[in-house]
Amino acid sequence: KMAPILEALTTEYAGIMNVEFIDVWQKENLPKAQRYGIQSIPTQIFLDADGKELWRHEGFISKEDILAKWKAMGYDLEKSRKDKMAGKDAK
Repeated sequence: KMAPILEALTTEYAGIMNVEFIDVWQKENLPKAQRYGIQSIPTQIFLDADGKELWRHEGFISKEDILAKWKAMGYDLEKSRKDKMAGKDAK
C-alpha cells in the first residue's frame, strides 16, 4: 500500500525531499534495517538534512498525513513545491 504513495512523493517533491524505500526482506538491506531499528513494516522514518531522526511511524500512513506531519514539524513541503514550480515557470 505504501509503494504508490512513496513513488508519488518521490516524483512530486524531487529536489525538495528525498524518499528512500528500503526493502528489509532483501539481505543486502539488513544493515540499514538494523541501523534504523526497523521492527515492523511498514515503518516510515523522517530524517532532517543531517540524518537526525525527527519522527517515526509504524503502519500505513496516507500521503496527506505525511505532508501534514512534515508541516506540523515546520516543513511546508507543499509550499516549497509550489515555489519551486513557480521558479521553473519563470525561466
